[in-house]
Amino acid sequence: MNFEIIIVGAGSMGMAAGYFLASQGRKVLLIDAFDPPHTEGAHHGETRIIRHAYGEGENYVPMALRAQELWQDLEKKSNKKLFLQTGVLNVGDADSEFIQNVKKSAENYSLPVEVLTAAEMNERWSGFQFSNDYIGCFEKNSGVLMVEECVRAYRELAEKNGAVLRTNTSVTAIEASESSVIVKTDNETFTGEKLIVTAGRGSDPILSALGLELPLQSMRKTFSWFDSDEAIYRADVFPAFAVNYPDSDELYYGFPSIDGAGVKIGRHDEGQPVKPGETLADYGTFPEDEQDVKSFAAKFMSQKLPLKLGKTCVYTNSSDSDFIIDRHPELNHVIFACGFSGHGFKFASAVGEILSQLAVDGKSEQDISDFSMDRF
Repeated sequence: MNFEIIIVGAGSMGMAAGYFLASQGRKVLLIDAFDPPHTEGAHHGETRIIRHAYGEGENYVPMALRAQELWQDLEKKSNKKLFLQTGVLNVGDADSEFIQNVKKSAENYSLPVEVLTAAEMNERWSGFQFSNDYIGCFEKNSGVLMVEECVRAYRELAEKNGAVLRTNTSVTAIEASESSVIVKTDNETFTGEKLIVTAGRGSDPILSALGLELPLQSMRKTFSWFDSDEAIYRADVFPAFAVNYPDSDELYYGFPSIDGAGVKIGRHDEGQPVKPGETLADYGTFPEDEQDVKSFAAKFMSQKLPLKLGKTCVYTNSSDSDFIIDRHPELNHVIFACGFSGHGFKFASAVGEILSQLAVDGKSEQDISDFSMDRF
């Protein structure tokens, strides 16, 4: 079968790209080893934070703002509730790089961010108990994305616009000539004019087979839900949050209780390395799965929060934790996006648009020079 564009990896980024291409009338094929939305990638776990004043660097801000516009557009087109404007509270030492980046982002892009003392945070949200060595930056326009619903919405609209989707299908080989690609699966062979690789932790072996060696490492991650008092922690009165420990890379994130699910907390740094295709160890296999988030809740939450349940997901990290979005240096029709390092989902709508523009126009409207593979 012949297609204009083949996308290998139809998770968050790939599915978004498939939608944008199909909506333009492009003949597009999406292939995924699972059945998205699924539990084997980085989009698992119901919710993700979207922040605009960005602690990881102000170069992300234009993409974050564009992503927000596109998520709101997807809500309208799909008639699904995808975004909850809970606000996001970023917390840390006043001198930390994380907090300084949030402040710079707010200043340079005129974002509405309120700087709060520990006492002010504790008074406004009685569920917190921050000590005086912390300050907060509260961004009221940010909030929470419902991740599985986002992927499902893009999938439904992509297929409605004519995209062909092959799920539970493993790619066995990819052959690329100067002007086309051949993608083989267990049962079928497809040809395409262009190839987009957005395969998460499966990207490394695919790109290696195409002659690209990128500094990628997949990590097993966990997140946990805690029983909580709805009067204090429900989503219309309590924000999403990110907390950076002083003088440390230790970073935790969390969510208010949404639809009675309880407060959700995860640790952003650390984790266990996993290989492509390796089955993830169940939640609770490692002591730190529970201990880290229990310790965080005891330290920063004013109420006792009993652990309810936990789940696993996968980060695919680049060596500098920044994204890699580029095209093959020798095969101009091969485009890839990977290394989202656990902070990529919020950008999936914008990355999908970027990939569609690279495939059709040869360039993107967003500046992605910071995400080139050349930096390695």
